[in-house]
Amino acid sequence: MTDLKTPNPEAESRLVELRSIVEPIQLAQLFQKPQPLEVELGSGDASFLLEYARQNPATNFIGVERLLGRLQKLDRKGRRLGLANLRGIRIESAYFLRYLLPPHSVTALHIYFPDPWPKKKHRRHRLIGGPFPALARQALAPGGTVFLRTDDPDYFQQMIEVFGSALGFKPIETPSGLAEITTDFERDFHAQGIPTLRAAYRQWPLTQLALS
Repeated sequence: MTDLKTPNPEAESRLVELRSIVEPIQLAQLFQKPQPLEVELGSGDASFLLEYARQNPATNFIGVERLLGRLQKLDRKGRRLGLANLRGIRIESAYFLRYLLPPHSVTALHIYFPDPWPKKKHRRHRLIGGPFPALARQALAPGGTVFLRTDDPDYFQQMIEVFGSALGFKPIETPSGLAEITTDFERDFHAQGIPTLRAAYRQWPLTQLALS
């Protein structure tokens, strides 16, 4: 069992301090209620996740972010809003999926405006690459969904190609209510006239895909 130093439901902090990074976290220790779980990878200033968690109190949410300052915003604003269904974890996103998230525990993954690494020699660092669908399958519960957004057309094309060639995923429309909740980057891009490119993919049993 992973040793976690984490707040009880009445404590102030929404941040989880990991004492072990080699075993899956115990989700029952993080939240007051055992509810469906959604995860945002790269939560930025957490403006999307704060609003989404506020609108969906019957779902638990984890924001994963490498930068402490951004997570501190999630913590501060989450406490101010009294969001018992929100937690933040400071760690690299792919590592979190591969090693710390219990398998098949998540109903949705949100990846919005990840670093596009625009130089060709750096594109291997992109989160949404060839190995990512396997990590998503490991994380998602049956019927779970991956929601993607970017402003970068080249990265968007890569996202579509990666999931289009991955077994076990089928494209779906992003729900309008979800699309209306924007991120900090998204608002900045819209102010510059740069549109949001969206895609979403639901995990399906391979037998169902073969029959569809």
